[in-house]
Order: sequence, then structure tokens, then C-alpha cells
Amino acid sequence: MKTLKGIAASPGVAIGKVLLLDSQEMAISKRPIKESSIPKEITRFQDALTQTRAEILNIRDKVSHEIGQEQADIFNAHLMVLEDRAIIEEVMERIKKEKLNAEYIFSQVLKKYVQSFLKIDDEYLRERVSDISDVGRRIIRHLVGEQKASLAELKDKVIIVAYDLSPSDTAVMHRKNVIGFATDIGGRTSHTAIMAKSLEIPAVVGLESATHQIRNGDNVIVDGIQGIVIINPTAAEIQRYKVEQTRFLDFGRALKKFKDLPCITLDGRRIELAANIELPEETTSVLSHGADAIGLYRTEFLYLNRAGLPTEEEQYQAYKKVVMQMSPKPVILRTFDLGGDKFLSHLEMPHEMNPFLGWRAIRFCLASPDIFKVQLRAILRASAHGKLRIMYPMISGVSELKQANKLLDEAKAELRSKKVHFDEKMEVGAMIEIPSAALTCDILASEVDFFSIGTNDLIQYSLAVDRINEKIAYLYEPAHPAVLRLLKTIIDNGHAKKIWVGLCGEMSGDPVLTPVLVGLGLDEISTSPVMIPEIKKVIRSISYEDAKRIADHALTLRTGVEVVHYLKLKYQNIMKDGIRKK
Repeated sequence: MKTLKGIAASPGVAIGKVLLLDSQEMAISKRPIKESSIPKEITRFQDALTQTRAEILNIRDKVSHEIGQEQADIFNAHLMVLEDRAIIEEVMERIKKEKLNAEYIFSQVLKKYVQSFLKIDDEYLRERVSDISDVGRRIIRHLVGEQKASLAELKDKVIIVAYDLSPSDTAVMHRKNVIGFATDIGGRTSHTAIMAKSLEIPAVVGLESATHQIRNGDNVIVDGIQGIVIINPTAAEIQRYKVEQTRFLDFGRALKKFKDLPCITLDGRRIELAANIELPEETTSVLSHGADAIGLYRTEFLYLNRAGLPTEEEQYQAYKKVVMQMSPKPVILRTFDLGGDKFLSHLEMPHEMNPFLGWRAIRFCLASPDIFKVQLRAILRASAHGKLRIMYPMISGVSELKQANKLLDEAKAELRSKKVHFDEKMEVGAMIEIPSAALTCDILASEVDFFSIGTNDLIQYSLAVDRINEKIAYLYEPAHPAVLRLLKTIIDNGHAKKIWVGLCGEMSGDPVLTPVLVGLGLDEISTSPVMIPEIKKVIRSISYEDAKRIADHALTLRTGVEVVHYLKLKYQNIMKDGIRKK
């Protein structure tokens, strides 16, 4: 038995067998063949191509049926690699000339092409490396007789252990059979952590060496509460964690009674408790957990895993679906936030040394008005079907906000000229996630109807901490005094200008921090659907006056550690019925 310590990313306990997504290259032997065996070797290679093509088509069809066509489109690029005559003909010629086994020749040709693509300046061509490598591994597995289960075809319940999980990994995953995640890299606000929480799957990230210490088929325990992974646990440990698993599930069931109750403090202050989503399919979870609204719909995931940009009609249908399912509850749709850790090769986004500080989000949108206005028109059209709000990410100053609103006005005018209906009074907001925006929010407040504080980036930029770097994860402190002071500044300035203020970062999902957020005066809190019942219980168990006193005292403390210690004591008092201590 061995225990690895990481970062608790999504609560819960998972006990099961490992599916290791190992990125290491397979060992391929070099084997001479006779002249008479050349036709047989070429036939083996051609059969491997045929089998790989059938495999990819099958996966694509399943993903299209179970998740959606947008997610299935990623596999079109894989099929193109399979049909690349230059690669195929070179392999066959080298088998004839060098008289070596097909898997060895193919692996050598594959390496040559990968190295060539990596040297090319064109970003799109460089990013084809992942497609080539993925297809290449599939072909080699067929040649050597080794099979590897696709994340879209899982038949048994498994715990995924990987260096990292990309957006495309989670998009094609067979979600019913993935019971836990464990990754080498990442933090609480990494894509893997956010998706695990959305899918209600226990996860631990930032383990550094999990893929080197865990073998395929090992039994492991993923403790998403304490942030640990236990490799090949003893029978006693398994039994202890089964008890913990039952306790956690009982806690969730006990909170269900809060689902349909109003989110209101003991002295009558109403807080809008909303949910964050990435995919339209998540609205079912939002409603089943009793959310008042969707406070953050991350639309960039509509742009990933596809060969080209989504059309206006595709976007309209996706947004309309969410708005209609939530109606009459409101939906806040964030315009796409590409860049940072989410790239599209076909948009020719440049390689950057500091992508989180680079050409991303609203900066890319303002530089690409034709692309941006397609989304704006789709959003406006969807607003005719329910209560839809829009907000812009990564606003750094008032000039960006005015430019974005100007493009929105142009999109409105285009729709009016075609007599297309939309909500003329649709609320427009700005995400406050850059220190410059936080410090000038009194100016920004005059241009919008609401603020939504994006704490993931606000904390990252304010504390100069890369939020997905496990080596400095200990410095990522949501309760840092500087962060609390920025939140107070934003909320106070928003209220002074008569606009409401919400918060949609992962900070919102920590019930220990809920009293201080309420006490600072937030009007809305948006979190992962799974966290809504517990957050609602905390809010319904405290008065606004007590919450203000807690916030006032927290603001006097000198370190994040002091703040967390103080808030944990307050949380335990609030949850004094003993459902769970934290």
C-alpha cells in the first residue's frame, strides 16, 4: 500500500481499478523479414489501417450519438491522417527496401513526420502532431496485437489515471463508467478539476508522479475530500473508505431536502444561488440540484473538438436549448474565452510564452469582430426564448467594454434589419478577473448591468500564481487578505452604482468560504451544481448580520492561513447538526 498526496479537486470517494492513460511510447522491436514475407508484411500494415479506420468511425458514431456532433468532429482529423498517401506509400516502400517488420518501419516513418511538423512555424500544422501521434499509436497496437480501451467505449467502471486530461478527453469519455480521476498536474481550477466537479466524479490532481507509480489494473482509492490517492490499499483501508463513501453519500442525500427551498439567510436576505456549466447537457444536473439560475455558461466548449468554427445557427440552437430548459430561470452566457489552456488551431492563435496573459478571451474577440458578431447574433436570437444575460470575460478597462458593447449594438441592428426577434432589454455584464478591472470597477460599473467576479483568474493574477502549476499550488490562496480586499472593493463599487454583483469562480464552491462571501455583500453565487445543496444549507443557517461580522473580522486578519482557520471554526458552528465536519 502506498499513499500519494495531491490537491482535492472534486469531493467524494472512488474505489476501483485503474485505467492508466500512459503517454509513454511502446517498445517496438526491429525484426528482419525474408523477401518472400514482404507481401504478407504489407498486408498486415494495410489490415491495421483498415482496423484503425473502423475503430475511429465506430468511436465517432458513438460520440455523435451520446454526446453530440460537435464533439464527434474531432475524429475527422484522425481519419485524414489514415488517408495520407505520403505516409502510407513511404511505409510500404521502406518495408520492400529495408526488409524489416511493418510496426518498426511505421514507427520510424511516424517519428520522422512528427519531428517535421514540430519544426513548422504554422500553428495549425504543428498541432496536427497530436492527431498523427494518436492515430499512429492505434495503428501500432493493431500491428502488435495490443488493444487499448477508448474513453468513449468503456464497458467497466474505472478510475482514470493520467498525466493530464484534455477537454477532448473528457468530451469523448463514457461518463457512466468513469468513477474517479487522478492526474499528475493541475490545480483546483484546472480544466480536469472543473469537469470532474461538473460530472460529480471524485478527483485528485497535482499528484506529480501518479502515472509513474500506478500501474494499469491497480486497485486505488481516490479521496477527493482529503486530496489523496491510495495505491493497492489493504482490506482494512478499503473497508474504512467504504464507510467514508457511505457517509459522504448520506450527507448528499441529507442535503436534498434543501433543493427546493429558497436560498435565503435567517434574517431574510435573498442570495441567488446559480450553477456553472460547460455543456448544454449539464442543465439536467443544474435543475436537479435546485439552482436558481445558470450563473456561468462557458461557451468556448462549443468551439473545441471540431475542425472549424460553429455556425451562427449551431450556436443559436445550443444556447436556445439551455435557455428554454432553464426558463423562467435566468442564464448568464459568457462570450467565448479561448486562449490560456484552451486553443483552436484553425483560429491561428499564436504560440505564446504566457498564454494566460496573452491574446485570449475578449482581446481575441475584439480583434476578430466577424467571428465575435456571429456569437453575439446567436446569443441575441436565443434571448427571445427566455431570460438570457450576457457577460464579457477578461475585461481590463472601460475601452474594451465600450468596444464590446458597440459590436453588440451592431449585432442588434443587423437582427432588427432582418426583423429577427430578441430581448431588447437583455442584461449585459462584465467579468471582473483582472486586477486593473477590480481597481477601476467604479468606472466599469457605469457601462454594465452587473458584475460577475471570476476568482480563478483574479486570484492567479493578483497573487502571481500559475493556477495549474502543482509545484506552487500552496500559494493559490482564495482566502488571502489581498483577495478578500479586492472582493470587497468590487462589491462595494458595484452597489454604489446600483448594479448587482455575483461571483462565479471555483472559490464559490467552498462552503467554508460561503459566510465571508455572503458577508461581503454578494447578490449572487454561482458554483458547480453538485455543491449547491451544501452552499444553500450554509446560507440558510446564518443571518446576514452574522455573516457581515464574520467578513469584517476576516478582513482584519493578516494571512490566508489565519482566515481559513477562523472560517473553518465558523463553518463547524454553522453545520452544528453534525452532517459533516470540514
